[in-house]
Amino acid sequence: MRIAVLDDYQQVARGMADWSALGEEARIDFLDRPLAALPLEAAAAALAEYEVLGLMRERMPMPAALLARLPRLRLIVTTGARNPSLDVAAARARGITVCHTGGGESYHATTELALALMLNALRHLPGEEARMRQGLWQGSVGRTLHGRVLGLAGLGRLGGRMAELGRAFGMEVIAWSENLTAARCAELGVRQVGREALFRGAEILSLHLVLSERSRGLVGPAEFALMRPDAVLINTSRGPLVQEAALIEALRSRRIAAAGLDVYDQEPLPADHPLRGLDNVVLSPHLGYVTEGTYRVFFRDMVEAIAAWKAGAPVRLLD
Repeated sequence: MRIAVLDDYQQVARGMADWSALGEEARIDFLDRPLAALPLEAAAAALAEYEVLGLMRERMPMPAALLARLPRLRLIVTTGARNPSLDVAAARARGITVCHTGGGESYHATTELALALMLNALRHLPGEEARMRQGLWQGSVGRTLHGRVLGLAGLGRLGGRMAELGRAFGMEVIAWSENLTAARCAELGVRQVGREALFRGAEILSLHLVLSERSRGLVGPAEFALMRPDAVLINTSRGPLVQEAALIEALRSRRIAAAGLDVYDQEPLPADHPLRGLDNVVLSPHLGYVTEGTYRVFFRDMVEAIAAWKAGAPVRLLD
């Protein structure tokens, strides 16, 4: 049985679970090279021999066109509980079983990273750290989180946790989403505002929405025009929630003060991408869920799912 674990960027998957439980007949390849940027035929050729694919979240899209070119494929295990880049219906139509893993500690990990991005942006830590390594001393004046207005686009599981963290730091928290209720805001001690008021009022705006056709491009030129010139945008959700060209222009022109980004339209972010050249943006390479605890759950559950499928009793089937 040929198994490929895709997008093992850090080359750690082998040590995160007991793959020997799958038996000596399991031939497992851990692929650290991103395949998502390859042309369709090249990606299909790279995966053609595998019966089982282990996907790391949405790093490798699996559209119907690619699935149709993988006649040997019988099982896909995706980490996390949802994967919108995987065409589950097309897989099911081809007789491919699709399973998922648990979510690990990504709930806490992502919100903690969002907080870290806020602190780095407000205290200019990347620049100051670089200056220290050059033998220099203080070069900037920072701002505190305490007393700021934290605006949340989305108050679901992650947005709710972000509200708790913001309040713990002494921030006033406001929130908006299309389906947000007064009861949810009251539960978390958050002030509900309208969409325009969110953009106008937030000193730090953090995005916690699921990417959909309704939310895609939520933040664009009109929204940046509403925001305060000292505002900071934080995005640990999905890159396409923000119109990338508008974000770059807002940062270049200092229409907003800064941004902290963990997600991008194209991942991995190209080496020559203009975001890499801006001094008022803190960049991290989609680390929101990337913690040891989460990875151990991901790969342990991946092994379990493959073993269960081999035994004819698949677990955690993805709807």
